[in-house]
Amino acid sequence: MSNSADSPQGPVRRTFRHPARVLTAAVFALAGLIFVTSANTAKGTNIRTDSSLLKLSDLIQQRSNKNAQLDETTAAVRKDIDALVRRDDGSTEAEDARLKELERAGGTTKLTGRSVSVTLNDAPPNATANPGYPDPQPNDLVIHQQDLQAVVNALWQGGARGIQVMDQRLISTSAVRCVGNTLILQGRVYSPPYRITAVGDPGKLKQALNNSPAISNYLLYVKAYGLGWKVDEHEAVTLPGYSGTVDLHYAEPVK
Repeated sequence: MSNSADSPQGPVRRTFRHPARVLTAAVFALAGLIFVTSANTAKGTNIRTDSSLLKLSDLIQQRSNKNAQLDETTAAVRKDIDALVRRDDGSTEAEDARLKELERAGGTTKLTGRSVSVTLNDAPPNATANPGYPDPQPNDLVIHQQDLQAVVNALWQGGARGIQVMDQRLISTSAVRCVGNTLILQGRVYSPPYRITAVGDPGKLKQALNNSPAISNYLLYVKAYGLGWKVDEHEAVTLPGYSGTVDLHYAEPVK
């Protein structure tokens, strides 16, 4: 419309936009803004998935696999070094015998004998309470660090000569730790079911399990919610020797 003085005089036609059309345009504009923002945020990925957690899980598994490879390499190198030391150290038979005894006690050599194994597992995904028990909370249905530690402690108390958790031999500095529903042991990550094997007198080992108050408490949850618990006896099992580092990082030996 012109504002010139030469424009013909007369009533000016006023234009109105229908409210519904204005609202529709605003909705489409807002939707476009949301789509653009979502595209910039997602950068071509599905923003409904928690990609950060998936990447973290993948990273943990990669590190666990790498640690397993390093353990194998370390074990091979240690075996070669031990062979060279025994050949060239000029030690006496008594000193060699003492060294073997220390290696046995330290868990760095293989150990064969009768054994007991204990397997713990989470409850089934659709687990419900058995009659007479309250409805379970999420923490009631999974294996916790204290459950694994209770089994390990009981087996030591039962006179175990050596203990293996999953595929790793425990030594005096080993720490059984759980993060969420996974076990982290000496740089490796494991998921349930968890298997603990101890070499020793099967009768004494099983009696120690039965005498443990912490295990008795765990067995209540087994009965109430269906957590896994299995004890097996074996005639001959060979535990691997510990192959990781034995250096102390946060403590110093007493002199």
